[in-house]
Amino acid sequence: MEQRRHYAIRMLEKAGVSSDTALLHAFTQVPREDFVGPPPWLVSNHGGYREAPSDDVALLYDDVLIALDAPRGVNNGSPSLHALGIHALAPKTGERVCHIGAGTGYYSAILAELVGAAGHVTAVEYDEELAARAEACLTGRANVEVVRGNGIEWPRDDVDIVYVNFAVDQPAGPWIDRLKPGGRLLFPLGVPIFEKRGKGPVYSGMAGYLLIRREERGYAARFIESVSFVWAEGAQFSDWASHARLRAAFGDNWRAVRSLRWRQPEQPGEWYSEADWGLSTGPPDGDIGDTNTGKGG
Repeated sequence: MEQRRHYAIRMLEKAGVSSDTALLHAFTQVPREDFVGPPPWLVSNHGGYREAPSDDVALLYDDVLIALDAPRGVNNGSPSLHALGIHALAPKTGERVCHIGAGTGYYSAILAELVGAAGHVTAVEYDEELAARAEACLTGRANVEVVRGNGIEWPRDDVDIVYVNFAVDQPAGPWIDRLKPGGRLLFPLGVPIFEKRGKGPVYSGMAGYLLIRREERGYAARFIESVSFVWAEGAQFSDWASHARLRAAFGDNWRAVRSLRWRQPEQPGEWYSEADWGLSTGPPDGDIGDTNTGKGG
């Protein structure tokens, strides 16, 4: 436990969120070794992997990416980056969370600690083997349900938080439509690295961790960090022309984004625009009606 506490302190310090005592407690409570499988572990190393130099679990308590499925580039990701993301989402006791791309469930368990027994976490994983591992790893956590499913089709019910751990070129419909008032969504928005197709896992090229909050007058939005995530399997929504435009948008001042337009007509001067959604540097504008249309993104 002391080892995990020191690790938690270091990860939150690296993320710049040391004051988040609830998150510190959650990271301290969850043993990472329970979610990465037995040694020898493969550690991500500049796009490839190397075998960990020993079987000492102390190696896991650092800001390292541990392979869950190396051929597909699926890892138990950077603890400091997830600390930053979860802090930005600010889970509260009793809230309902949908964790999409949950892997074996390590960060699902941390979210479960934060929302407590009165809350609930739905951990959605596309890969059947990883979903089975997550179910085993999360056994005993009564406030967590593991679902083997396509993450772009979840959540199915209204939630307070949607946390997505793979990159896409636009938000899926349920991620926005199922947010309760005050609900938050965090996902990596970007474009894939095309040249890696057929040569290994496809990662996002230019991508930003986009935080969206449902407010009375619309959807507030801001990028909290630049990131690279493995690309969503079977979830490319846009065409190559859209990718080129999104890539060009990231060359502009992406940190100035302040709002999301969702299922509303396009507005002039947007940072990035598609027919039914866009990102703007202006504040949210427009009442939110019943958005639960069930449409995809």
